[in-house]
Amino acid sequence: MDRLDRDILGILQGDARISYRDLGARVGLSANAAADRVRRMLRDGVIRGFTTLVDPAADGRPGLVVFIDVTLRLDTKGEDFEKAVLKLPGITEVVHVTGEHDYLVRARAADPAALDALLRMLKRDAGVAQSNTRIALRAARG
Repeated sequence: MDRLDRDILGILQGDARISYRDLGARVGLSANAAADRVRRMLRDGVIRGFTTLVDPAADGRPGLVVFIDVTLRLDTKGEDFEKAVLKLPGITEVVHVTGEHDYLVRARAADPAALDALLRMLKRDAGVAQSNTRIALRAARG
């Protein structure tokens, strides 16, 4: 990866729907050259995919969007946790993080009872020793 690839990644992270023409113009390449670089980064696994971020309050689906800080039990390997947690209902993202906790888990739960069940499953089935949960109220848009 060179400076142009990093510039392209930065632009795509801000607007993944940008046209190749506009992307190329912003980094000084033709549309075809920009598209070739994006395709190469997709093929090489640098770009793992594209996603749509939705404001939890605006998507119309009932329920809670939660962020769960997770600390693993000492006998739990990160890879085992990742495999186990991705099988649980409502999990939308699992991120290995630095700091006080081992992982940040984003999930959706129908109601507080479903959230309680999910937290119990994390501890019972995924090797979680401790968790701290926050509920999303709304998301700011830039």
